[in-house]
Amino acid sequence: MAKVIDEGDYLVLQLSLLEKVGALHNTIRVPKSSLIRVKDMSNPWSRTNGMQGFRAPGTGLPWVIMLGTIRNKQGRDFAAVYGRGSAKVYEFNGEEFSRWIITDPS
Repeated sequence: MAKVIDEGDYLVLQLSLLEKVGALHNTIRVPKSSLIRVKDMSNPWSRTNGMQGFRAPGTGLPWVIMLGTIRNKQGRDFAAVYGRGSAKVYEFNGEEFSRWIITDPS
């Protein structure tokens, strides 16, 4: 399962080998200074404030798995969402991805 790791001045989104294959993406590293906020999302599948746009590249099956890049009007998000549980949303300014949407392991 994808994990966000604090490495000093950077946040790292660590993906497992299978996630890297499914997302067609490697580990993502961004400076903490670009982090705007982190919030909880009870339903990441919601079209109103959750995952919006189309997935490319990556793997997806609605309400089961969304893994990879999501392209939308606001830019690009990265999702690693499994099942119908809640997620953490990391919002960034000026990075490759505007948001990381990650299944909350707790």
